[in-house]
Amino acid sequence: MILRRRLWFPIGAVTLLILSYYSWNNRDSYKWTGTGSSSTTKIPHFDPHIIEDENYFWKKLPIHYPVDDIKPLPTGKPLALPKIQNVFAKESNKDAATRKERQEAVKNAFLRCWRSYRKDAFRKDELTPISGQSRDTFGGWGATLVDSLDTLWIMSLREEFEEAVAAAAEISFDTTSLNPINAFETTIRYLGGFLAAYDLSGDQRLLRKAREVGDMLYKAFDTPNRMPITRWDFVNAAEGGRQEAPETALVAEVGSLCMEFTRLSLVTGDPKWFDATERVREVFEQQQQTTKLPGMWPITINPREKRFNIDSTFGLGAMSDSTYEYLPKMYALMGGLLPSYKTMYEESMKTALKHNFFRPMVPGMADILVSGNIHAEHEDGKTVYNLEPQGQHLVCFAGGMLAVGGKLVGNSEHLEAARKLVDGCIWAYKAMPLGIMPEVFYMAPCKSDTECEWNEATWKEIVMSQADREDIKDMSVTDEIISKLRLPKGFTSIPDCRYILRPEAIESVFVLYRVTGRPDLLESAWAMFEAIQNSTETPLANAALDDVKVDSNPPQVDSMESFWLGETLKYFYLIFSEPDVINLDEWVFNTEAHPFRRLLP
Repeated sequence: MILRRRLWFPIGAVTLLILSYYSWNNRDSYKWTGTGSSSTTKIPHFDPHIIEDENYFWKKLPIHYPVDDIKPLPTGKPLALPKIQNVFAKESNKDAATRKERQEAVKNAFLRCWRSYRKDAFRKDELTPISGQSRDTFGGWGATLVDSLDTLWIMSLREEFEEAVAAAAEISFDTTSLNPINAFETTIRYLGGFLAAYDLSGDQRLLRKAREVGDMLYKAFDTPNRMPITRWDFVNAAEGGRQEAPETALVAEVGSLCMEFTRLSLVTGDPKWFDATERVREVFEQQQQTTKLPGMWPITINPREKRFNIDSTFGLGAMSDSTYEYLPKMYALMGGLLPSYKTMYEESMKTALKHNFFRPMVPGMADILVSGNIHAEHEDGKTVYNLEPQGQHLVCFAGGMLAVGGKLVGNSEHLEAARKLVDGCIWAYKAMPLGIMPEVFYMAPCKSDTECEWNEATWKEIVMSQADREDIKDMSVTDEIISKLRLPKGFTSIPDCRYILRPEAIESVFVLYRVTGRPDLLESAWAMFEAIQNSTETPLANAALDDVKVDSNPPQVDSMESFWLGETLKYFYLIFSEPDVINLDEWVFNTEAHPFRRLLP
């Protein structure tokens, strides 16, 4: 299975899923100068001459289930939404010099990886950073190439950008090395990558490729009920076969297509992509309060029957994450012209704040939060919500989401939760011997937000309980087990101790810094960068780690996913940039860190 989030819970529905699957007009006139400054934004009118010469494969295929009543893009003047970014004071010469030095270090790390990719794996999906080989994991369409386009532009690497665009313009989406195709992964990487690079540079070649990918992905919506096929049979569709939406799908893969499809409709003026995901949004909205945890949607849903409320596991982490992430971001992208996204965001976070976020018991009583999972179960004729106190590296995105959403809707509770969630991720980095957070871990929830004193005996009991040991009264055995498990105090279990070059922690550190201006976040970001570089660097690039619980020399894995260049290093670079570079009041990131231009009044 190919998932950006790449994490699975042992739940029956997901197991069944695994088993069953197997321009704006004249846009060239706009050039970003590096300051992020914007001109007045407007919804464009469709200009057919932009695409009249296009005759690619996916444009020519017939639609089996055409839409008679295309939902139009909203009209009207975008709203003056509340500002997201902090007003930064002029920095001292010393602080500026330190920041620029760190930014240059990040840029050099990116360049080192990019040059190895260009030499050994150019046009392939990924470079293997230890062996220096290549592999295709996302259709064979150059995932790292496309994911890196906007990073090249943002880092002012114009020569490398031009070469990359020329190569990307030659990608053929007529065939693939992988079938079925993950529509979500293809959308966030390829469609998102092309759109963002186009928004930044105005290069019409990128808009053409975005349209080509958009027309290909549009076929995944060519079903009787217009719900998308998340694991899409590319070959069958290319041969003209009829298809229908699956009975089981991950909520993130259905609910995380709207930003890219909507942006494509905006820059082309063609509403068909907006129409496709707007129909999905309507189902989410209609069923939001009918689920087993009202306000949130479960991890698995049934697109074939349009039943988004039947599963019983809820969380903001793997397989759900970007559905929630896109709610405030769509509100920002559309300049407030789609208020239902704001409402759905507020309702979902009201539930998450009550049920999913928990304060863990840790030494020093740090005031932090972790986002866990909820299992809705029937006991004695009523629904009981049981917390699974699991933390994930990828759920660190939630702090950034709440920081952006809290500013947009004017909710201070969201901003406070954002602070605590981000501080929780920073704590998890610092608590590990390498200074790098593990993929999945468990912690002990405090009795309450105020009753959170560190109790080492209680911690040890929970550790032994999760280790399935009955001899917990023998403290010598307990200490031996904890030592063998290599558990830092505060962690009760670390079932997945990998680090796969993930971006989510630095993503939220960056966003919270832009929102609050907290100077300590710069220091935390630099400590994270140095720790990651020290452990993941190879003679060629950077490699994923198999175990972050060791004290030194962690085992490396011959893998460097495209998000290392497309997301992780981009966020590290941006936090050490001037605040107006990709200003959050003018741009909004998709879940693959590709910035789209917001509609502004």
